[in-house]
Amino acid sequence: MSRDEMSELQGRRLHKIVTYVYHNVPFYRHKMQAMDLTPDDINTIEDITKLPFTTKKDLRDNYPFGLQAAPQSEIIRIHASSGTTGNPTIVGYTRKDIGVWTECMARCLTSYGVTRNDIFSVSYGYGLFTGGLGAHNGVEMVGAAVVPASTGNTEKHAKLIRDLGITGIACTPSYALYLAETMEKMGITKDQIKLRVGAFGAEPWTEQMREEIQERLGLKAYNLYGLSEIMGPSVSYECQAQHGSHICEDHFYPEIINPVTLDKLPNGQTGELVFTTLTKEGMPVLRYRTRDLCSLMEGECSCGRTAVRMSRIQGRSDDMLIIRGINVFPSQVESVVLSMPEFAPRYMLIVDRINNLDTLTVQVEIRQEYFTSVFDTPAAIDQLEKKLSAKLKSVLSIGAKVQLKAPNTIERSQGKSAHVIDKRNI
Repeated sequence: MSRDEMSELQGRRLHKIVTYVYHNVPFYRHKMQAMDLTPDDINTIEDITKLPFTTKKDLRDNYPFGLQAAPQSEIIRIHASSGTTGNPTIVGYTRKDIGVWTECMARCLTSYGVTRNDIFSVSYGYGLFTGGLGAHNGVEMVGAAVVPASTGNTEKHAKLIRDLGITGIACTPSYALYLAETMEKMGITKDQIKLRVGAFGAEPWTEQMREEIQERLGLKAYNLYGLSEIMGPSVSYECQAQHGSHICEDHFYPEIINPVTLDKLPNGQTGELVFTTLTKEGMPVLRYRTRDLCSLMEGECSCGRTAVRMSRIQGRSDDMLIIRGINVFPSQVESVVLSMPEFAPRYMLIVDRINNLDTLTVQVEIRQEYFTSVFDTPAAIDQLEKKLSAKLKSVLSIGAKVQLKAPNTIERSQGKSAHVIDKRNI
C-alpha cells in the first residue's frame, strides 16, 4: 500500500477499535470519559494522540480478565506473560485473532524465504509463552513441515537437525548459541546440517551476536519481534535486506514517544515504542507502552515492502540500569564483549552498592581456544581484564571491574537469557 492508503485504512480501523473498547471495556470507557473523549472524536490515525496510554501495571491491576473485550464464549486460547513480579498478564484470543496472528507470522517466514519445501524447527517454549504456538501456526500456514522441538533435550534436537535435514529454526538467539555449543561438543559440523534460516527473537541481541550465530550454524539470522500483550511473535520482522524490521502496521499501529514527557517523536528519533492493536478482538490495547527503545523508518525497502520499519531494540526503559547516575543497558556490554575475539558471548553484570557507592562487575567467559594461553600467567589475565575494562569505560562512561571466567562456567539458559544480577536494595 501507499502511505496515504495505509493511513486511511489505519484511521478506519482505529475508529472501529476505539468504539469497540469504549462499549466493551469499562477501564477504557472510564479513562476516555475522564478525558472528555468519545469514539466520535477519533476519526483519523492522527487522532491517536488524543487517546490514553496503557501500561503493564494497568494490565496487572485488571487481572485476570478486566481488559478483555470479547465475551468469554468467543475466547478460544489464553496466553500469559512470563513476568516475574506481580500478577501475570493474561491475554485472550478469539478465533479471528488467531487467524490474524497466523497470517502475520506467515508474512514473517515468507520474508525470510521460507517455503513449503522447508522443514522448520520451532524451538521457542510451548505453553503460556506465545513463542512456540505463534511460530508453529505460521510455519503450517506457509506449508513447511514443522518440528515442534520446543526447548530442552538439546542433544536430541541437534541430532534431529542433522538427521531430518532441518532447514529453519525459530528460537531465542541465546538458545541458538547454546545449540551451536552442543553441536560442537557432539562433533556435528555445520557442513553436516542444512540450516539456512533462523528466526530469532524474545530477547535483545546485537549485530555481533547475529554474526556469531550465522558463522557457527551456517544460516542467515533474522530478527523476529513480538510481545504477548500485542500478538506474540509476528508484530515485526526483518526481510532479506536486514535493514530494519517491517511492522505489520495494518494490524499494529506503532508510535515512538519520549518516555519521560510522553510526547510523540518524529520518525528517525529513538524513544519508547508504543503499539495500538487495530483489529484485535479478545484483548485490544490502546497505546500500549512496550518499554522497548528503538526508532521508526519510513520509505520503501529494497525488498519492495512499504510498511514502516523499526530499528533493532536498543534496550528497555524499564531494564535500564542507573549506575552512579549513568544509564547502562546490557546490550551495550554485549556489543563490547563480542567485539573482542577472546570472549564468548556469555556475560553477567553484577551491580552492587558498597559504602553507598554503586559498583559494576562484568563477568565474561574466555573462548576455549584462548583459555590456555590467557590463564597460563597472571600477567596475561591482568592485561586482558584491563583491555576489556578500558573498552567498557569508553562505551558506558563508568568504570567496571572485569572478572574473566573459564569456558562454560556462566549459567546457560534454554529460554530467555538473564544477564543482570542487581544486589542493590533499591
